[in-house]
Amino acid sequence: MQNRISICGPESTAKTWLSSELAKYYKTCFVEEYSREYLKGKESYKKEDILRIAKTQLEKEEEIAKYCKSVLFCDTDLLVNKIWSRYVFGETDKWIDDEFIKHEYGLYLLCFPDIEWEYDPLRENPDNRDLLFEMYEAELKIAGFNYKIVRGKGNKRLQNAVKFVDDYLKNIKV
Repeated sequence: MQNRISICGPESTAKTWLSSELAKYYKTCFVEEYSREYLKGKESYKKEDILRIAKTQLEKEEEIAKYCKSVLFCDTDLLVNKIWSRYVFGETDKWIDDEFIKHEYGLYLLCFPDIEWEYDPLRENPDNRDLLFEMYEAELKIAGFNYKIVRGKGNKRLQNAVKFVDDYLKNIKV
């Protein structure tokens, strides 16, 4: 997906903020993370819920992509569902594994957990973000996908991401 950029990584690494800010900066669209909408008000979830979330996330992305004239920023992707399912349930649905490889983004901005974890009722992993980050990076390396690690706090994080996006956009036609 040459004109799509995924913002991925462990929870509480500013993915949603970064997606929104990048969309504003580049005057384009972004896809919100569907799992927040899906899980709001639920006390628990099953492996099948992650599959449903993954499918709906892609549907929402495809819908927004129809109207987006420029680069599309995606607040989460199938990699998030893949790692989440494997970490919580010890396995990933085959559909997620297969679609993760088929649905390659032009660039993945992998958010490093160098900012403080913030409580949110939907967040579960305040103490293992480094391990989760390693899992994300390993999957991106194995797949051979183009990724950059975004570090920094506040505007520095945004500036680092903008540099990566600018470098990427120089090499493609949007």
